[in-house]
Amino acid sequence: MIITRIPLAGDRRRVVSQTAEYALRAVLYLAERDEMVPVRVGDMARALGIPQNYLSKTLHALVRTGVLASVRGPQGGFLLARPASQLPLAVIVAPFGDIAERRHCLLGRPECRDRGACAAHHAWKQTAEQVARFFRTTTIGDLRGRAAVPVATRRPTRKRAS
Repeated sequence: MIITRIPLAGDRRRVVSQTAEYALRAVLYLAERDEMVPVRVGDMARALGIPQNYLSKTLHALVRTGVLASVRGPQGGFLLARPASQLPLAVIVAPFGDIAERRHCLLGRPECRDRGACAAHHAWKQTAEQVARFFRTTTIGDLRGRAAVPVATRRPTRKRAS
């Protein structure tokens, strides 16, 4: 599975938004299916442990960007619009926020730029650029079948109260 958090507390430090994570999980789920049979949103939501209405909106956004195709009718559902090897992770998360925009100061400064940078800025900038490169160059095809635990058995993690 794709790691979507850096090892720091707080939702603002997620590498991708929760919606983008759901999109990645759903697209990987579709890619891991051998048959080219559309998958109904309800079945996918149950398998992935994602609220159905939230997942439906996410999948429709992916249809609008050409990542997924939807088929109407009783045998309808969602499927990949192109081969998994042609779906970079960055294209999947793009409708839900840019990876580069998610970079925040590790020390919590509201302004942290190359000039007037915090102590961690330059090292973190290189790491953040590597993360962005990973999303640009890694495809769903690269990840298909590599998860130690099938994507469908995962449940969303909930934050514990401090």
